[in-house]
Amino acid sequence: MRFGLLGTGHWARVTQAAALTAHPSATLVGVWGRDPAKAAALAGDFGATAFDDVDALLAEVDAVAIALPPDVQAELAVRAARAGRHLLLDKPLALTAEAADAVVAAAREAGVASVVFFTNRFVPAVEAFLRDNAAVGGWYAAHGTMYASIFRPDNPYAGSVWRKEHGGLWDLGPHALSVVLPLLGPVVDLSAAEGPRDTVHLLLRHEGGAASTLSLTLDAAPDATAFGFSYFGEHGATILPGWGEATAVDAFTNATTALIESAASGTPHACDATFGAEVVRILAAAGQARRTATIVAP
Repeated sequence: MRFGLLGTGHWARVTQAAALTAHPSATLVGVWGRDPAKAAALAGDFGATAFDDVDALLAEVDAVAIALPPDVQAELAVRAARAGRHLLLDKPLALTAEAADAVVAAAREAGVASVVFFTNRFVPAVEAFLRDNAAVGGWYAAHGTMYASIFRPDNPYAGSVWRKEHGGLWDLGPHALSVVLPLLGPVVDLSAAEGPRDTVHLLLRHEGGAASTLSLTLDAAPDATAFGFSYFGEHGATILPGWGEATAVDAFTNATTALIESAASGTPHACDATFGAEVVRILAAAGQARRTATIVAP
């Protein structure tokens, strides 16, 4: 599958371009970015062609991988889908439910495959854990904590404008929901509370009566970072496993394979744009609950 890469930042370079270049069933054909000089540098480093025009790039590829801010991604994903290109998207899919639904509609109308790269879902140990425990069933509670500290000068995402504006809810929330929804099910309604250092705490009620809590921030004190998920059910308690020796490049390689297989079979992937839009609706509801101190249904 011939891929075009949209985006030139750190994630595009160290994860997406690296994985696409090494993938045995993919070819990185071209790169487009909002900064032509960065696009030229990235394309040159990975043996691809830099494009100044998005439509010119779309004409040369079968699929796009996108590493851009969510609002920019959503618009370009619709454009790519309408051109008949398969979509390998980053999370969150968009910053509004309307924009996310537009991507879903465009992909459906064009008959193209889509995969949203919820990183954990493409780590074999994590995906096996979720698959096996979903089969067990009976899960009635979960708690997740994701306390990151990215705004230090040495962090590659320290200057991310959209992350500074939207915080851990929108950057880490998709990761959290991607490993809670498979075991507890769709969210019926939720409430939110704010804490110091731009922390948001969510209480979610799921179909069937299960409940979960999530605590998220990108601005934790440097010595107070924490990541972990616990699950409680009729058969006992368990925790989400770590990645083992897997890397983000390994995970993106698996996501690339998933898109290729979905395009070939016509079978939607569990992390397709429809699931991505479901996550966006939950995040939008959480934002409303946070602003209004009310219970909100997605």
